[in-house]
Amino acid sequence: MSKLWGGRFSGATDPLMEKFNASIHFDKLMYAADIQGSQAYAKALALTGIITQEESEQLVQGLAQVRKEWEDGTFAIQAGDEDIHTANERRLGEIVGSVAGKLHTGRSRNDQVATDMRLWLREEARALLQHLKELIQVAVERAVSDIDVVMPGYTHLQRAQPIRWSHWIMSYAWGWHADAQRLEQLIERINLLPLGSGALAGNPFNVDREFLAKELGFAGVIPNSLYGVSDRDFVAEFLFWASMTMIHISRFAEDLIIYSSGEFGFVTLADAYSTGSSLMPQKKNPDSLELLRGKSGRVFGQMSGFLMTVKGLPSTYNKDLQEDKEPMFDAVETLGGSLQITSAVLATLKIHPQKMAASLSNDMLATDVAEYLVRKGVPFRETHHIAGAAVRLSEERGVPMSQLTVADYQTLHPSFSDDVASVWNYEQSIENRSSIGGTSKSRVLEQAASLKKWLDL
Repeated sequence: MSKLWGGRFSGATDPLMEKFNASIHFDKLMYAADIQGSQAYAKALALTGIITQEESEQLVQGLAQVRKEWEDGTFAIQAGDEDIHTANERRLGEIVGSVAGKLHTGRSRNDQVATDMRLWLREEARALLQHLKELIQVAVERAVSDIDVVMPGYTHLQRAQPIRWSHWIMSYAWGWHADAQRLEQLIERINLLPLGSGALAGNPFNVDREFLAKELGFAGVIPNSLYGVSDRDFVAEFLFWASMTMIHISRFAEDLIIYSSGEFGFVTLADAYSTGSSLMPQKKNPDSLELLRGKSGRVFGQMSGFLMTVKGLPSTYNKDLQEDKEPMFDAVETLGGSLQITSAVLATLKIHPQKMAASLSNDMLATDVAEYLVRKGVPFRETHHIAGAAVRLSEERGVPMSQLTVADYQTLHPSFSDDVASVWNYEQSIENRSSIGGTSKSRVLEQAASLKKWLDL
């Protein structure tokens, strides 16, 4: 079959260049989107009178047969099928004959590929959004069921203040909620039609682009043909979204890797998401979490590489943009698996509340000592230093802060009295954090209810 672009050339293409130029081995993923766009374009051509209604129906039916061959796994890629557009058009010609040559009237592979990519990514992004919402649902359900479990909260990976385990879960749920919002907004920007832009200057046959948009389920039409064929902002933005989401997953995984270690022992992963050691039989390795952490770097690398590809391109289409698809395809596949594995890990995770409680220590209530004095009218800047002195005194005595006497505390400030004993209650410390967003039981349940309401919309 002669090349779609070959009329201007008389010499043969170097076989190495043929291979170097070909994208069929990866862009065949878009076969359905390519056929969907072509069927809509065939209908639009009939509306302009460029082809007859009968010819349009022939093209639409022939393309449906091509799609079925892809779905059945019987489509045979042949030499010369350099991309999915060439392959589909070649096979269409074999099915319907010379009328297939009319399908590309007024259309360029420039606006065709941009349309295919938006169609394909729109549907994949919607599927990823559903996976993300399922993950948030698991987090909400887990937070509610584990609401009474108390654990140390950390800053700088040092024990800081007591919190609810559910509050920790919800911290990631809110990050994933932000990821979901970003993806919803991105889908709106993806969902615009470039078809009808031609190679760069527009369509010469007055094709009805608004009809095409409606036929293909797009919310609107890209208003500038130069922008329509060259824009890959939606790919870059998707890769950023994927990177940000994977960073949230990676940090979640890192926390659980630490919490599952022998030194912490807060959680145990289900066997289904762990592996053993080929040498050390006692080992239970959190490989699922380590893979999630590792794949975040893969996705970020795809984003940074693609941005370097597009940063210096002159206007409209350049062949460099063939490099837009593999990062997009890889990110979609990686995110799809990662979101589902994260959901499964969280749903099946076994927690050890006794180990979490045993890791709480009096020094984590040092801030509560300062707050105790604040309630007695002492300025916080002063109480902070007094509480620090109490920590130092307990260290010097080699006893927990709760075992210092009232007399000991009164050497630090006269406002201390017998009721200082009420400070040494982890549950009360947690319940004191009752402002919006705090770790108290009512506030954590409020967070869960808020996300549940959002999920149910």
